[in-house]
Amino acid sequence: MSKKNHQYLKKLVAPFEKSSTKSSTRQILNTFLPFFLLWFAAYLSLNVSFWLSLLFSVPASGFLVRIFIIFHDCCHQSFFKSRKKNDILGFVSGVLTLFPYEKWKREHSIHHATNGNLNKRGTGDIWVLTVEEYVKASFWKRLAYRLYRNPFIMFGLGPIYILIILNRFNAKDARRKERISTYITNLFIVALYVFMCFAIGWKAFIMIQAPILFVSGVLGIWLFYVQHQFEDSYFEEEENWDYVKAAIDGSSYYKLPKVFQWITGNIGFHHVHHLSSKIPNYNLEKVHKSITELKKATTIKIGSSLKSLRFKLWDERRKTFITFKELKKFYFNRKVNVK
Repeated sequence: MSKKNHQYLKKLVAPFEKSSTKSSTRQILNTFLPFFLLWFAAYLSLNVSFWLSLLFSVPASGFLVRIFIIFHDCCHQSFFKSRKKNDILGFVSGVLTLFPYEKWKREHSIHHATNGNLNKRGTGDIWVLTVEEYVKASFWKRLAYRLYRNPFIMFGLGPIYILIILNRFNAKDARRKERISTYITNLFIVALYVFMCFAIGWKAFIMIQAPILFVSGVLGIWLFYVQHQFEDSYFEEEENWDYVKAAIDGSSYYKLPKVFQWITGNIGFHHVHHLSSKIPNYNLEKVHKSITELKKATTIKIGSSLKSLRFKLWDERRKTFITFKELKKFYFNRKVNVK
């Protein structure tokens, strides 16, 4: 895509990049309040049965995903006009969702700057190997990759690993501000959890909080996974990589039923978000409907999105994701040179 077209699209989306205090405040009220009410209902329901409590915990996990979307917007400085307000709400949301604000903000900004760039993978991304890289990899690297891409591990152990372990530690190259933010976030999480254990008992707290965190974690990983791991996605070497093409061709439009679109904060309009991260989540749909070029993005629905679980490797020659079965059929059995 030419620089002229890039500038043209930037000009078209610019009016939608302005946050609205009214819209942001409304979203805080219709997100945080239902979450806390559902959490309390889950607690009261424990007096009847765990399964009744679970009926409130599951929708509460959906609202926790919505809280994460607000956290996500704060990281992009798009939820409020004020940087200070974004930072404060981002930190609070990070404590509730178990994500350290400064750490995730930096890693996610790298993801936006390098999405689809084969030479700059590794930060804030789902692990993707090309066919050539996989064929040349050692047995242990192949095994690790297969385990990583296994749905039971990615969506079963993945949420536990990310929320409990990965988010608690800083990267080696983290700066002082980021390190302090992570330490303070951890401290607040421990203080909150200890307080809740004393207030309602540790068994009750775990029976409510664990399902909420796990379900929301699974949903979060799934959304992040499916929005870039689709058949005709976009990956290029740096010399051929283009930011706008990576945004529109390398990010999907996940067309969800309205109730799921609302609970996930319009993040299904991921192509719009990657084109401009300054657009608040409540404006994403408006942009998609207003700009013709953005309607060309790959559209996937819940049914078709399940196919993405089969995609394992990026085939640079055919510009598509392939399965391990297709790898064996087209490359190993035929002994085709992958170069």
